[in-house]
Amino acid sequence: MQSWNSPPVPRLPATQSNPRIRLLDSARGTVVDAGPSTGTAKMYVCGITPYDATHMGHANTYVSFDLLNRSWRDAGLEVHYVQNVTDVDDPLLERALATGVEWSELASWQIELFRKDMTALRVLPPAAYVGAVESVPEIVELIGHLQRSGAVYVLDDEFADLYFDQDGDPEFGSLSHLSEAEAVPVFAERGGDPERSGKHSPLDSLVWRQQREGEPGWDSPFGRGRPGWHIECTAIALDVLGPNFHVQGGGSDLVFPHHEMCASAGRVATGQPFAQVFAHSGMVGLDGEKMSKSRGNLVLVSRLRAEGVDPMAIRLALLAQHYRSDWSWTDELLRSAAERLVRWREAVRLEAGVDGHRVLDQVRSALANDLDAPAALAAVDAWVAASLAGRGSDTAAPALVAACCDALLGVRVDLGPRP
Repeated sequence: MQSWNSPPVPRLPATQSNPRIRLLDSARGTVVDAGPSTGTAKMYVCGITPYDATHMGHANTYVSFDLLNRSWRDAGLEVHYVQNVTDVDDPLLERALATGVEWSELASWQIELFRKDMTALRVLPPAAYVGAVESVPEIVELIGHLQRSGAVYVLDDEFADLYFDQDGDPEFGSLSHLSEAEAVPVFAERGGDPERSGKHSPLDSLVWRQQREGEPGWDSPFGRGRPGWHIECTAIALDVLGPNFHVQGGGSDLVFPHHEMCASAGRVATGQPFAQVFAHSGMVGLDGEKMSKSRGNLVLVSRLRAEGVDPMAIRLALLAQHYRSDWSWTDELLRSAAERLVRWREAVRLEAGVDGHRVLDQVRSALANDLDAPAALAAVDAWVAASLAGRGSDTAAPALVAACCDALLGVRVDLGPRP
């Protein structure tokens, strides 16, 4: 599947040895090294289910892991970044039925809108942008492997759907640290079916759904049907990255059940860790309430763009929050970001400023410390204030800071030659 166009990324000077990137690992609850010291960093970030437009929760996740992508690249690493698209699933089929639009047409439309939003926000595209539909052969192969090993069973009812047996993984729960009593209601709330009769355990996850009337399906050794959500990401990640890749990313609402169940199937299938670090961005609300499609209180990137909002102001509004924080979008937050953007652009058009290498070091250090974007923005703010006050004589500083903002923060502030 085609991703989106990559914006040019300026090369920055090595003003000091680039610090090792560290992230909070949700499984261990501590900040750990993320990625290799040399070579290729491998990251999988869960993508959209394309039944509605990109809202600020989506944007927050993809901008957050874009910071990691950029920091790794700045440190001299190659990055193999994979993102999936769940282009067949219940929410998509339900929305298509409700709107009278063919499900694959709705998915294509929303994927294209997502690409445009990511391009506008200057999010670097993944090296592999992979849909569930195109991955059905790989998913079927993985399910077959798990079934032969005894980890997948067929439900003994009229449908004969296939389920992954979580009891076969002694490490199940090591990411979310939820007891079964705690996990069951979360599973039910987030697309699971703990109440389904005949399952070995209420937390067993669907891996193959036999075709029902009016639903799409693909041929397989298990019968014509479609894959479950969790096994989709496991299969794509293992196929493209292999086991024990460096970072599994996504929103904090994916810790359980999605990432827990993806990792469980991956461990059982390979006998190796699924990922080394599990990193999660916070939830975004609107005026104090969780932002979600079901609530209908979405702030859409595409709608703001259509209203003439500079995408760089949207990105700065996102970066003003630590990626792991839960926070609420407000009009004041966007106004503040737009004002910050104006100040930054004014400063990088000066003939000279204070030492640019110092701010570059500060931004690098902030991002290496668990992607502390607010600290990085504060470093640029301090440089902007001092430079606008006329306290600097470094003629190379404005261009260097502009390149720093672009390469590391993904914020384009240099709009062309000075007047």
